[in-house]
Formats: sequence, C-alpha cells, structure tokens
Amino acid sequence: MRVAIVINTSWNIWNFRRSLVKALQAAGHEVLAIAPPDAYSERLETELGCRYVPILMENKGTNPAKDALLTRRFYQIYRRERPDVVLQYTIKPNIYGTLAAKLAGIPSVNNVSGLGTVFIVKNLVSKVALGLYRFAFKFPRRVFFQNDDDRQLFLDHGLVQKSITDLLPGSGIDTAAFQPATTFQRHQPFTFLMIARVLYEKGVEEYFEAARLVREAMPGTRVQLLGGIDESGGVGVKRAVFEQWLQAGHVEYLGTSDNVAAHIAQADCVVLPSYREGTPKTLLEAAAMGKPIVTTDVPGCRETVVNGVNGLLCQVRSGPDLAEKMLQVQRIPDAGLAEMGRASRQLAVEKFDEQIVLDKYLRVVQEVGRRP
Repeated sequence: MRVAIVINTSWNIWNFRRSLVKALQAAGHEVLAIAPPDAYSERLETELGCRYVPILMENKGTNPAKDALLTRRFYQIYRRERPDVVLQYTIKPNIYGTLAAKLAGIPSVNNVSGLGTVFIVKNLVSKVALGLYRFAFKFPRRVFFQNDDDRQLFLDHGLVQKSITDLLPGSGIDTAAFQPATTFQRHQPFTFLMIARVLYEKGVEEYFEAARLVREAMPGTRVQLLGGIDESGGVGVKRAVFEQWLQAGHVEYLGTSDNVAAHIAQADCVVLPSYREGTPKTLLEAAAMGKPIVTTDVPGCRETVVNGVNGLLCQVRSGPDLAEKMLQVQRIPDAGLAEMGRASRQLAVEKFDEQIVLDKYLRVVQEVGRRP
C-alpha cells in the first residue's frame, strides 16, 4: 500500500518516525513523507527512500482563514497522491489533515503525541482547539495516545469515542541502537543534561533556576542544555531573554545536534522539567542508555520514572524542588547511581521498546488501509 506519514516538520519525521518508515518499507509499503520543507526534507528521500511531498503549514498560527486553506492544501495533496492510509501526528495534521482525508475518502490514523499549550493554557484558542478536535476526531479509524492521562482527558471532554482509541509507549526506543556504556563511569564534574527545545512549557526557566541552586550547593557541577531556540508562536523563550539567562554562567548551552546519544553518554543524569508531554523521546533514549532521570510528576513524564528506582519525580513549575531532586541524585554513591541506571535500562527494554509501536502500526495499516 501507499502510506503517508504527515507531520508538522520534516525534522520530526527524521528524528521520531525513521524506524516506522523503515518498518513500513520492509513490509512492502511505499511511504510518502508529507511535511513542510526544512533542512531534513531532502534526507527523507536520499537517505530514507521516502517520496517527499512538501506542504505549507504554519505550525503555531491560529488564524481560521489560514487553517481553512490548510485543509484545502491537505485535500489537494491527498486527492493527487491517493495514499491508501494516512498516519497523522501533531495538532494541525490531526485536525485539518483528518478533515481533508475524510473529504478525500482516505482512512486516517492519528497520534496524539502530546497536548502542548492547548491543554496547559486555558484561553479562547484552547476552547476553539477543543471544538475542532471534537469535530475532526469523529472521522479517524484509530487514535493512538502516548499515555493514559491524555486518552482519559480526551474521553472526559467527549472529544473521541473510546472504541477507536489505543495506547502506545510513546514513539518507542530502539534499544539496540541506544545502549548503556559497558562499564559505569561517574563523570568529574558531575553532569546534568536537559534535552528540549527552548520553550517555557518544557520547564526551561525552572531548569535555569535549579542550575543556580545546584551550583551554589555543589560548585563546579555541570548543567547542560541541548536543543534549538524556537521563538515562533509566542511560546518559546525569546533569544534575547535566553542569552541573558546564559550570562549568569550556570547553564552550558550545547545548541543542537544530530548525535544526541553522544551527549547523553557524557551525562550522569538526564533532566526534563516539562509541564506535560506525550512520552518524551529524549527520556526514553536516556533510559535505554542506562541513565538516571529527574522529571516532573505530570502526564507523559511520570511514565518514564519509577520514583526512587530509576530516577526521581519533582513538582511541576518549581525550580527549588527540581534543584532538590537533582542534588539528591548527585549525592547518591556510585553503586546506587549505577543501580539506578540499570533500572532505567530495564524499564526501556520491558516497557518502551519501539517494536511494540511498530507492530501496532503495521497491524493498523493492514486493518484500515485501502487495498490497491
């Protein structure tokens, strides 16, 4: 069959759906990658063997006229390319792509990979988004959620029929590609790493506050941040503000990288103080590589930590509590830290192996896809 993967950036397909693309191709399907053009678009064709189809999409905008045009663009692409099934991710493909697929007579499978600002900030935009979800989600053949809190929230708001919902362990993790070091090593100085875009909702501001408190208590501790600056849509930290935070000298900014594993390998503990997630891929990577985790006790994040076993859960939006949990981990002796890392690896293998995700997608494509 011809299977379309539809996301808000080509980068997203490359980083989070590469294994799915390969699994679909190995099963004999042709894969279309439909996303706005960026630096990764060409790689989807040359290195992954997809046929890349560009679409103009303003990811953060909420203009109804522009969004109506987006539905039309999706419809035109779906009519022209005639996929047998579309697999859609992120809010705009999930809403407007679903409407277009229904109009084009093509079955759709959606993935709610995180609720983002719509459910964190209560305002007119979030109310409109809820209404759009409620209408659009009448039409998919299946809706995957990455944690049960998110699924229950959609059910409580009457946004989706329970019979078409299912759960996935996030994007899953390739536990063969992400491996722990052969021998445990505590780095000198002790190193914390946060991997996320520079967005308020990822808890970046709290991380900077915690970094100051940790380094006051344990001078010389390294506190690192890996991830791109994103000023679009008013949810990202403005570059000028971010640079001002950096001047305090407590956080080492690493920019972006295509080799996240190399940075995780050099860290002693991976931190994500996010306000809410689907299931964070970066924490799954950290777990697979045998790293202790400190993250917030919120939907999506809490699934990656058994508190006190492979990491610690902290309060959301609290820099001081985050700092306290980071210091707790830092004070654990080598043997305890190594045991936490082993527990992280075990959790990744047993609960989050990507084969669970791939098998579900391959089954649903066979079930709902139109046979050529």
